[in-house]
Amino acid sequence: MKLRKLFVLLLLVSVLLSACGTAETETPVVTEAPPVVEEPTEEPILTEEPAPTEEPEVVATEEPVVEPVELRFTYYADGVEADVIAPLIDQFMADNPDVIVILDVVPYQTIDEQLPVQVDSGEGPDLARITNFGAYRGKLLDLRPLLADAAYYEANFPAPILNALGFGGYPDALTITGPYVNKTLFDQAGIELPGEGTTWQEWTDLATQVATATGVEYAISIDRTGHRFAGPAMSMGATLINADGNFTVDTPGFRAFAETVKGWFDAGITPLEVWLGAEPVNSCITAFKSGQLVMCMSGSWQINGLANDVGDAFDWVVVPNPTGDGGSTGIAGGSAVVGFAGTQHPQEVARLIEFLIQAENYSTFSAGTSSLPAHSEVAAQGVAFNTENPFVLAALQAYTIEVTKLTDQAVSLNVHPYAFAYYRNSANRIAQYLSGELTIDEMLVNLQQDIDNAIAEAQP
Repeated sequence: MKLRKLFVLLLLVSVLLSACGTAETETPVVTEAPPVVEEPTEEPILTEEPAPTEEPEVVATEEPVVEPVELRFTYYADGVEADVIAPLIDQFMADNPDVIVILDVVPYQTIDEQLPVQVDSGEGPDLARITNFGAYRGKLLDLRPLLADAAYYEANFPAPILNALGFGGYPDALTITGPYVNKTLFDQAGIELPGEGTTWQEWTDLATQVATATGVEYAISIDRTGHRFAGPAMSMGATLINADGNFTVDTPGFRAFAETVKGWFDAGITPLEVWLGAEPVNSCITAFKSGQLVMCMSGSWQINGLANDVGDAFDWVVVPNPTGDGGSTGIAGGSAVVGFAGTQHPQEVARLIEFLIQAENYSTFSAGTSSLPAHSEVAAQGVAFNTENPFVLAALQAYTIEVTKLTDQAVSLNVHPYAFAYYRNSANRIAQYLSGELTIDEMLVNLQQDIDNAIAEAQP
């Protein structure tokens, strides 16, 4: 019994002890979690961000302003020339915005008297329109090295004129000597007008027949000037300018035409007042306009005056210069556009001149001004002159053909540096022969001496 109680007691203690152990095991031991130690991360050292490399500030700089070159162009006009050339210059400036051309239109007196002084003093313009080529010898710009096509320039203008200009410009308009004929009188006389190849003697005979048949006062005449006299003399074979460039008047051709004109006076078929009046009228055109002269040897500058003054009173025409041993030639004259050696803008001057001498532009100028072209390409093509007057148009076309027939000496005469020596003395000496005051031999000797003296006096 006691043993059983002891066993039961031990069993109970054992159970109790097990329960206690289990309780201890099941009770979780709460321990404080170790503090979370953050991995030490090296913080980057904050330094100021370097300022981004600044792109150099693009400053909008303006292109340097290039001022246009300014050319001064001194220009005279007998009629509408300035009005016609102005649009051409405007076109040039539109094509060449780096150049401004100032067209300074002045009276001819300014060109004749003031321009040479301005050029001599270094105050001249860049370009000008001139007539007295000799006044600017050595003072003009040689265009040849400056032109894009110098060969075109030299090929299209008469060599004597380019030489006289020192290749410093170009002839913009020609005048030329030649005869006017009253066609109405020929028609009334029933005589057909002759054409190319007719001689002076043949014209003299025909004009005399017409005057007789129609009852007009005079048959034939020539202006009182050595300039007009020279063309027929050259056509008859005169060599007025010899191989050395000197004047010679005692030649068969000069003598032959002087004798022809003397025959007009002796036969009474020419108006005396033109050459022998107390105050000579110098030109036969007045007698021609009156309808009392069949044929007048004058020049192209008379065209507009004839158109205005004759109107529809009679029909008039320009006929070819009569032919002789020296061919058929008038005498050239006219104006030129030149550039001056003293210009500060030679390239631009050359550019303007090269523009103006292009066939299309040159033809436009000739057509608008009713000027004869000195440009061989333009003359060969023909010019569509801006006129509705059939007589003016026919005369211009006839004179344009005469331009193509000019001999070298006929072009050289007017631009010869001593042309004045011949012009100043020839009319008076020829008049003395026509009046009977001098024989032809005396006239020729005296005229040659006059010319030689005038040249000697002009020598520096």
